[in-house]
Amino acid sequence: MEAKIKVDGLVQIFGNKPQSALRRLRKGKNKDEILKETGQTVGVSDVSFDVYDGEIFVIMGLSGSGKSSVIRCLNLLNKPTAGDIYIDGENIVKYDKKQIRKMRQNKIAMVFQHFGLLTHKTVLENVEYGLGVRGVDPEERRKIALENIETVGLSGWEEMYPNELSGGMQQRVGLARALANDPDILLMDEPFSALDPLIRREMQMELLGLQSKLQKTIIFITHDINEAFKLGDRVAVMKDAKIVQIGTPEEIIESPSNEYIEDFVKDIDRTKIIQAKNIMTKSTALVSLKDGPSVAVKEMRANGIASVFVVDKGMKLQGIVTIEDAIAAIKEKKKLEDILRDDYFTTSKEEYVQELIEDASETKYPIAVTDEDNKLLGVIVRSSILSGLI
Repeated sequence: MEAKIKVDGLVQIFGNKPQSALRRLRKGKNKDEILKETGQTVGVSDVSFDVYDGEIFVIMGLSGSGKSSVIRCLNLLNKPTAGDIYIDGENIVKYDKKQIRKMRQNKIAMVFQHFGLLTHKTVLENVEYGLGVRGVDPEERRKIALENIETVGLSGWEEMYPNELSGGMQQRVGLARALANDPDILLMDEPFSALDPLIRREMQMELLGLQSKLQKTIIFITHDINEAFKLGDRVAVMKDAKIVQIGTPEEIIESPSNEYIEDFVKDIDRTKIIQAKNIMTKSTALVSLKDGPSVAVKEMRANGIASVFVVDKGMKLQGIVTIEDAIAAIKEKKKLEDILRDDYFTTSKEEYVQELIEDASETKYPIAVTDEDNKLLGVIVRSSILSGLI
């Protein structure tokens, strides 16, 4: 897969003599040594990564790790000292002022930690603002703004001012404003860190819901590992201006690259991070609705199982049959549809394991993972949850 964003050897040095610091960095000196010798601060040290179209790529680390410096380079708010940043194959580091302005207006939008709203403007006016800068017709920009206000769940609040809104609502306005320009890429610099924990969780779920519909490419910055693992398709962990490890949340939990990462993940409640899609298996033991009880019995015996899910020709889940019911049906000359059971649990692939524990403890069948059309995507065996193997 070709990268939407490709960052190669990115270096950001703050100070009036960055080249002096860069030479020392190239010779292998660390940021503390460079600061002592030159007074220059290394914000980003030889960072490289790829981000793919439609991905939520999270960069996380403690304060001073360099994560916010990286994201500010991606829209050239920070001019890199060295390295290249490719977006759709173009090296934006080489852009002139006109190209940078066009990129910010059309391709990249940023959502800030402290909302960045214009306090003297209404919700509608804030969301319209970027469109006005671009010269969009007033009637058209109002239409676009209202659509995005509805998208983030703020319909009815258009004429309110920021100081009349809660923190979570203000951040929704910031998100609507960013979405109004229909950017390919969203940069989100710790957007939820100023919110209280309950509102923060709501905004995390709101972002995941929006992403499932909009499929933007998102770079998300956070210092919270639980937030990083909840949101990120992949996560880059930074320390001392460098990337220590990149991987999916599951890869980082299962295979931390060093002691620093081990310390980060040791207290993680994995049931809050791992989703159904991470532990489900593709079931090879299935029976079609057109099959009879004899086929069901044969399938169960061949796979050493006591129940089997039944699907139609479109893979839509119809029910489950047990070995006892199927054997009785053969004797009583019943059809498969006569013995279908519906006393099993289903879940979406995005559900977190924490939410499945109670179901797993109550059911005697596997949990079926289905999509919005009730198509069977996979199954989760109870023991994979209850035995703690995850």
